[in-house]
Amino acid sequence: MWDSWRGRAGKAAPDASTDDTGLVSASSANGKTSTVVRQLSSGVSKLGRDAAEVRGLLEDTQKVVLSQAQAMQALGGELEQVRHAQDGINQSTELTREAVERARTALAGVGQEVGGIVSTLRQVSDAASDITRIALQTRLVAFNASVEAKRAGEAGRGFGVVADAVKDLAAQVEASSKAIMGTVGTLDSRIENFSRELRADGAGGAGQSAIHQAFADVEVDVDKIAQSARESQSTTQQLAVRSGELGVEIQQAMRKLEAAFACSDRFLRLSEQMIEQIASSGIEVEDSPYIQAVQGAAAEISALLERALKDGRIDASALFDEHYQPMAGTDPQQVTTRFTALADQLFPEVQERMLSFSDKVVFCIAVDRNGYVATHNKRYCQPQRSGDTAWNTANSRYRRIFNDRTGLASARNQRPFLLQTYRRDMGGGNFVLLKEASAPVTVAGRHWGGVRLAFGF
Repeated sequence: MWDSWRGRAGKAAPDASTDDTGLVSASSANGKTSTVVRQLSSGVSKLGRDAAEVRGLLEDTQKVVLSQAQAMQALGGELEQVRHAQDGINQSTELTREAVERARTALAGVGQEVGGIVSTLRQVSDAASDITRIALQTRLVAFNASVEAKRAGEAGRGFGVVADAVKDLAAQVEASSKAIMGTVGTLDSRIENFSRELRADGAGGAGQSAIHQAFADVEVDVDKIAQSARESQSTTQQLAVRSGELGVEIQQAMRKLEAAFACSDRFLRLSEQMIEQIASSGIEVEDSPYIQAVQGAAAEISALLERALKDGRIDASALFDEHYQPMAGTDPQQVTTRFTALADQLFPEVQERMLSFSDKVVFCIAVDRNGYVATHNKRYCQPQRSGDTAWNTANSRYRRIFNDRTGLASARNQRPFLLQTYRRDMGGGNFVLLKEASAPVTVAGRHWGGVRLAFGF
């Protein structure tokens, strides 16, 4: 079939001939016109290919810019969180500085209290010293009384016993008072040193105590933290300003990209319209075989659905069902509808045969008016692999809705045919440039969808 189409499309123009008057014959003129039209068709086809490639590159750039815009927005939010954290650091360092100052004041009060304790202990020591002196004197008096009692003989014996008891008691008091003096002396020395530590702030000089030095070190570290927070806050503020500027620039770039996108769409559509007009002129061009082939396939699909409807295999509400039911666990999302099973039974016969129409054919599918592909060509009807989106995108293309610019235009076209040029996403960042001829499918006087025949350049 393809050889016969190629033979007709590539037929050489008749040789120019002239009559006796020297004028070029009509057949020769028609042949030249056909040649020119074919050359124009080839040029426009290449132009459409370039336009589709430009559009695809704009799509890629738009995705990158959109990703950058989202990243800048996220960065702005993170910078705001950093700023709040820095405000918290500043508040905490100020509270820490105030707490250190309060501790210094409290220590000064403690130092004064400790000084009072030292004074009291010295009074205790003095009292103990007086007790020791009195005890010593008492012991001497008792000793003298004991001596006198012995001299008095039997009459002084009772008095001597009392004198000995007083002497022993005085000795015990003297020993206790000396122990108290020793303990108080040691305690006084330690408290005096502690009091000196508390009082000796030394203003950071050599006389500064270890306690005050520790507080001073804390204050220095707190100041460093506060300084770092202020510097970080300044840097963050600069980043926020620059982030805002970049955000504005990205928005401007997106608007310009949208304008370029619209321009490329118009350019691509113009090239497609030119190809359609050339193909509709009646002159066989390179795309003519594919156009007539897809029209024939659409007529077959229409007839198959008409017969199924007539035979009661499906009713009209099911055939035109638009309530697509998601298939759980699929990525990309797959769906089913009430005519899916019928499509599996009827469509492969036509779709698979069209793959052998030419080695340039990539796929042939019937879609409803929303771009839903119930069943694809068998090589693209592989069961999905869990977690492998890229592979699924390329190999599991059935049970999916393709409502992109090209897919929706083909699905909803009701003219005799539609010719488009586009980039097909094969998954994993791989794309291929294709042409597509489509023709409408009508059932019981209603537009059901269309047949899409995609082929390479």
